[in-house]
Amino acid sequence: MFSSTWNFLKRHKRKFIFAGAFVGGVYFLGKYAQKKIREMQEREASEYIAQARRQFHFESNQRTCNMTVLSMLPTLREAILHHLNSESLTTLLKSKPANKLDIWEDLKIISFTRSVVAVYSTCMLVVLLRVQLNIIGGYLYLDNSVSKSGMMPLAPPDVQQQYLSSIQHLLGDGLSEMITAVKKAVQNTLGGVSLKQSLSLQELEQHLNQIRAQVEEGDGDSTHRPLSWYMMPDEENTLAAQACGLTENDVTTIKLLNETRDMLESPDFGTVLNTCLNRGFNRFLDNMAEFFRSVFFFAKIIPIVNGQIHSICSEIPSHFVQDLLMIDQVKEFAANVYETFSTSHELQK
Repeated sequence: MFSSTWNFLKRHKRKFIFAGAFVGGVYFLGKYAQKKIREMQEREASEYIAQARRQFHFESNQRTCNMTVLSMLPTLREAILHHLNSESLTTLLKSKPANKLDIWEDLKIISFTRSVVAVYSTCMLVVLLRVQLNIIGGYLYLDNSVSKSGMMPLAPPDVQQQYLSSIQHLLGDGLSEMITAVKKAVQNTLGGVSLKQSLSLQELEQHLNQIRAQVEEGDGDSTHRPLSWYMMPDEENTLAAQACGLTENDVTTIKLLNETRDMLESPDFGTVLNTCLNRGFNRFLDNMAEFFRSVFFFAKIIPIVNGQIHSICSEIPSHFVQDLLMIDQVKEFAANVYETFSTSHELQK
């Protein structure tokens, strides 16, 4: 019996060797596959956790953006009211002066100017802070991700403070220049409109469109500036202000400002800002529509227009500000900015 078994094994030796090799190969291949699957699962889990962490950080950053906008609106409102003080004119009118008509004309221009400026500056504040805080947010995410590796932070606290303080341009020189441009457009559009002239809501909308066209496209004047200028100073001015003894933090801040300026001059940003402006002026017209039960004399809507700044630049979440903060294009643009500046390839730049 043993001899027959041995003869059988000898006759089929090669088959048994092949079968053994095959089984062994399958076993080791299975072990290899299990190892690779486990590595892939661990990598996917790690990527999922990193993505979830980044998503959480992004959403937290957006809430910070919203709260920052609301906290800065009182400062913006007071700056506009300081430059465009209509209250002194209304006080004069109560004293029944001899030049009453002239004061009403001044009040007409100032009232429309400050409401239009309020819409422009609030929209700019919303989108500019979205850009700045998502650039900083992206860098902070990277800083948190690599903090254990001993690398220098991309955005140390001093840089953050210096960079974010550039918003003061919109509240200062940028706002002053914008008021000049808007006031000129209002004067060109409404200066010749009689206070006794009747005015419908549709005609009011037409006047606003004419004012916007002059502000945004210019009227052939060589001094016309793009809207981005009101949000950030010229690059030359920024560099000149930093020219004496640049520190490493100064260089980093200038890099951030240049990245922001490039973003503000991009077609995508222009589209988002225009979407905000359209929504803002439509909301302004909706607010005005509540008072238009019929055709008004022009003089009668001036006090209504004059008071709109308090609902436009309100730190208490109003329909106006909420509309701007909830615009889908603004959210998508913010996500793209954050994605750009929170990916590791930025570390190599």
